Amino acid sequence: MAVPKRKTSRSNTRHRRANWKASAVRLVPVTVDGATRLVPQHLVPAYRRGLLRPEP
Repeated sequence: MAVPKRKTSRSNTRHRRANWKASAVRLVPVTVDGATRLVPQHLVPAYRRGLLRPEP
């Protein structure tokens, strides 16, 4: 495991942490049972196989 050589200032730590942001999920149109819905891209195969049902 990496060990820091010296203490990082509070300002530097907070500036670094401030840049980590969650990105919005990409929604893709999928047609299931004749209805087109927007679903997250990583769940498209599950919707096509019928493992997940889209909400009305």
